[in-house]
Order: sequence, then structure tokens, then C-alpha cells
Amino acid sequence: MAQVLSVKDFASTIQQAQHPVLIDFYADWCGPCKMVSPIVEELAGQYEGQLDVYKVNVDDSPEIAGQYQIMSIPTLMFFKNGVSVRTQIGFVPKPVLENMIKEVL
Repeated sequence: MAQVLSVKDFASTIQQAQHPVLIDFYADWCGPCKMVSPIVEELAGQYEGQLDVYKVNVDDSPEIAGQYQIMSIPTLMFFKNGVSVRTQIGFVPKPVLENMIKEVL
């Protein structure tokens, strides 16, 4: 299960990651976020050991959302070596997300 990151551990987590990182920016009230969440969780298990997956609640961590200019949710952001390399805004089906993961890996 993807761990929820807070402001205090966000930067160090993505900077020190041994693998590419997928951040799922979401909110509890967001319908499309609830649709993509089970897909993200499933892929987190499928790519365990190759991809680190975390979640950021934009209501609880507006500083992070602001830093990465998250204007719409869900936003899925991929990081490599602490740098954002790919962003997907809105719901996407599992095969599309899986192709993104393969590109980032």
C-alpha cells in the first residue's frame, strides 16, 4: 500500500529514493482520485522493488501541491533522481498508467 507523505518527509523521500518514484496527488473528496487509487495500489504491488509509490493529500499538504503547481487532481507525477520526469493529470486506465511506468523505468 502506498504511504502518504507529508511536507516534512516529501523532499527527503524523493531525493533519497533508490528507484523511480510515483506520487499520487489526491484529495479524499475527489471522485476521479477514488477511481485511480486502486489502480495505483495494484501497480505499487506489481512493481514493488522497481518503483516507489507514495500519495500526497493536497488538502493536508498544500505546500507540496503549490511547489509542483498541482491545479487538478488526480495528478500522477513520476520522479527520477529527485526530479520530476513525467506528469499525468486526471484519470487514466491501468494499461496507460502501466505504459508510463515502463517508460520511466
